[in-house]
Amino acid sequence: MFLIFGFLADAEFMMTALLLATALVALAEMGDKTQLLAFLLAARFRQPIPIVFGILVATIINHAFAGAVGMYLNNLIGQDNMRWILGIGFLAMAIWLLIPDKLEEESSHQSRFGVFGTTVIAFFLAEMGDKTQIATIALSAKYSSDFIWVIIGTTLGMMLANVPAVYLGNHFAQKLPIRLIHGLAASIFAVIGILILLGKTGLS
Repeated sequence: MFLIFGFLADAEFMMTALLLATALVALAEMGDKTQLLAFLLAARFRQPIPIVFGILVATIINHAFAGAVGMYLNNLIGQDNMRWILGIGFLAMAIWLLIPDKLEEESSHQSRFGVFGTTVIAFFLAEMGDKTQIATIALSAKYSSDFIWVIIGTTLGMMLANVPAVYLGNHFAQKLPIRLIHGLAASIFAVIGILILLGKTGLS
């Protein structure tokens, strides 16, 4: 019986990590420079399938690295210190989300590698130091025992935000309430940060 309850508790924790990571990254990615890059690549190459697979590969590599960093930091720094770092980090992410993002055009100038290769390179570079990568590090540190599910969730969130961008283009994005979406995501990050600082999550 105890094994069953333990399994259910672990499953619930994993699902929380997965769903939270998916939702936060999908919201944070709306209007982000990597989503703008998806529009640009779609308009330039008009080949959605290799672009989508390129985004998937680049995201898995980038977020797997970010997740490993988050798990390492959690083990290195310790639970109590990590609680303060994560709490402040989530609050900083909330503020960062409210700052409009711009696409750095030079990240999309690599055409010699084909559509797939160009997408992988461009998205990997664009994600370095980006909001979603930092969020992946923070979430992986918080859910260090289930960081694989965090990576799956953040990757799914990236695909949910960017696949429609590839297929529907910039015209669709201009009709989305980007500021409202970012405000919602910022609120979620802020609430999580406050709960972590107050020790109201499973981190402490």
